[in-house]
Amino acid sequence: NSNKAVGNVLVSAANEGEAGEILSLAQSRRCVKATQINSESSRGHLLFTIHFQVKSTNSKGINRYGKLHVVDLAGGERINKSGSHGGALLEEAKHINMSLTTLSNVIEKLQNKESHIPYLDSKLTYLLQNSLGGDSKTAAIICCSPLSAHFNESLSSLRFAAKVSRVELKAEHNFSY
Repeated sequence: NSNKAVGNVLVSAANEGEAGEILSLAQSRRCVKATQINSESSRGHLLFTIHFQVKSTNSKGINRYGKLHVVDLAGGERINKSGSHGGALLEEAKHINMSLTTLSNVIEKLQNKESHIPYLDSKLTYLLQNSLGGDSKTAAIICCSPLSAHFNESLSSLRFAAKVSRVELKAEHNFSY
């Protein structure tokens, strides 16, 4: 499947400490490179997913299942500012920008309640499809720079977060008996 995540690892954690260790491992495996505007520019997105089950202790025997995606999106790059004019940096920038554009398009189509949502157009939207539409809750946390030199990037991030917050999702209960 072309939508399989690069570097995808499935591991189990029995407690909070183990989950923290796994997240630290994921962060250490993340690819970063220097560009003209960022000495540690992320060259891809980080997706950390926690599947959990809460078992009932009462007589009804209701179990609850859930999934939490924590996604750190690599920022979109303006090629002229970042200096990613050729080679691997340019290819990475193209993939990052295309992935963010696809995510934005999916969110827009969800807002417009269109019948076809193009989740399969990118690895990111494919992996997040059950969290972007339907039975889920989505929140965006963004990082903005107060420097006027980064105004356009910060404004773009704020607009993206506003778009995410306007998606209407229908959170339901996930029970099994």
